[in-house]
Amino acid sequence: MRVETPPSLTTDQFSRLARIVHDDSGIVLTEAKRGLLMARLNRRLRALGLAEYGAYCALLNSPGGASERRHMLSAVTTNVTAFFRESHHFDALTRQVLPPLIEAARKGRRVRLWSAACSSGEEPYSMAISVLECFPDAARYDLLILATDIDPVMVAKAQAGVFPETSVQGLAPAKLSTHFTRTGTSYEAGAPLRSIMRFAELNLHHEWPFSGQFDVIFCRNVVIYFDGDARRLLWQRFAAQLHAGGHLFIGHSERLDGPASATFRLAGPTHYVNTAPSPAGQSV
Repeated sequence: MRVETPPSLTTDQFSRLARIVHDDSGIVLTEAKRGLLMARLNRRLRALGLAEYGAYCALLNSPGGASERRHMLSAVTTNVTAFFRESHHFDALTRQVLPPLIEAARKGRRVRLWSAACSSGEEPYSMAISVLECFPDAARYDLLILATDIDPVMVAKAQAGVFPETSVQGLAPAKLSTHFTRTGTSYEAGAPLRSIMRFAELNLHHEWPFSGQFDVIFCRNVVIYFDGDARRLLWQRFAAQLHAGGHLFIGHSERLDGPASATFRLAGPTHYVNTAPSPAGQSV
């Protein structure tokens, strides 16, 4: 039986690929990640019928390379998530953040929450469960949770709302039976959850197609992959995208830094409140 030797990735080719990943996403790939990059991209080379990385680099830089760049970003991004991960954030959401937003929604105000790196969906569905358990008739009001991710494969999985048993095993039985329906060995999110959620592919490093601001943004365990400039710029963009008093939740190993740190106050572990006034003319 013949065993094919996987193509090698030269230092120059790795640098070219790392530069593309950084330019497209803000993600930094150090030399220590070369083996991981090869392991993940060798599958793409086989799928494309390419024998070596030189041809792959040429494809990425060709006029038709945009689609493959998306595939490459999907291959290199890490998707580690769980329902109610970092549970203190959801405690704060339920006890501190949602009550005034629910009151505002009942009075007719637009309320928006954003899961800015939703992965396969556990985070935004956890947000939706929290909303419905505080506000069962939320779908009757102008309240929505937007879930976005750079990886179109993850966005499709999240939108499908079907989770293997291993993903939901940490959920309390009452939450599971209330919000999901068992289908074989999987669990499907119910219509009430779906009714207050919207999904879209979005690259945080690119332009954001939003006309209004958010009340809550979850962006956790993402900027750890960015360089300092990209990280600090993202904090500033979040500050501008949140209305005054809006809440930002970030990952347990992340901290706000740069100019945006002056516009936020710490409200709890990796939970920040925007203290800057809303930009004139922005709807909330």
